[in-house]
Amino acid sequence: MSNSLTLSGVHHVTAITAKAALNHAFYTRTIGMRLVKKTVNQDDVSAYHLFYADRKGTPGTDLTFFDWPAAPERRGTDSIVRTGLRVPGEESVEWWRARLDEQGVKRSEAEYRDGRWTLDFEDSEGQRLSFVEDSNPGEAEPWENSPVPPEHQIRGLGPITISVGDLAPTDLILTNLLNMRRVREWVYPGTGVEVHVYSMGEGGPSSELQVAVEPGSSVARQGAGGVHHVAFRAPTFEQHEAWNRRLDDFRIPSNGPVDRFYFRSLYFREPSGILFELATDGPGFSLDEPRENLGESLALPPFLESRRKEIEANLKPLE
Repeated sequence: MSNSLTLSGVHHVTAITAKAALNHAFYTRTIGMRLVKKTVNQDDVSAYHLFYADRKGTPGTDLTFFDWPAAPERRGTDSIVRTGLRVPGEESVEWWRARLDEQGVKRSEAEYRDGRWTLDFEDSEGQRLSFVEDSNPGEAEPWENSPVPPEHQIRGLGPITISVGDLAPTDLILTNLLNMRRVREWVYPGTGVEVHVYSMGEGGPSSELQVAVEPGSSVARQGAGGVHHVAFRAPTFEQHEAWNRRLDDFRIPSNGPVDRFYFRSLYFREPSGILFELATDGPGFSLDEPRENLGESLALPPFLESRRKEIEANLKPLE
């Protein structure tokens, strides 16, 4: 079984909203991300699947939402608890502090944590987010129509934080199966919670999964304001197939490769029950829309196109 396969970083995070119109307003107007794909959950076409990202939907910049009429999340362990949003540096973190106050967004004080300035905040449904300084611009492109100046726009996701009650089983999956590197540990200020940091690819916050260990905590119940799953980058179709074989070799149950039209997906759960996805970088969001018009109309993969009228009739306008 090969240890040469590596994941290159975070691909996307998919969360849950029960208020799609408010969600759309917050992520496009308040924090200035671009809606690059307005589509539906391919397994539940009654629900929007909204993709917010940089100008072109670069892999690693996508924060996506299922629109489900769900009760609020009950917070707890064995769940994905926080999504980092990378910004250029300490000056941007300070700019965002003022922006959040101006917009009436719930936030904490900025603090120097795990070697980076970090500003925790929440959307109106309690989705837990952080602005995290990162001097590496990566592949993201600023969106010219964002209300946020280009120099302060979000550069992508990371790090992603999960919470587990027992580190050992999750550690085995991250290191032995997924070939992540355990690079350091730190303690969350004021709580004593240990956080273990795992890295992929070239490293840095865009390639980090942070695991908070909270034994004895109650288990989360998924809902609005919570996260459904996190996806990691297996960039090429060939690598994706190799990861599928590796899961089989390790006897890890999965659903097998799924063609999501804009990328290919492979889903499985780590030992605490958190849903992981491995996703390809392509073909990308420009497959069925010109880049200048991304997200302006409802996009459906070819196998759903014949149901367009039915699907559109059941969706509420976002604006």
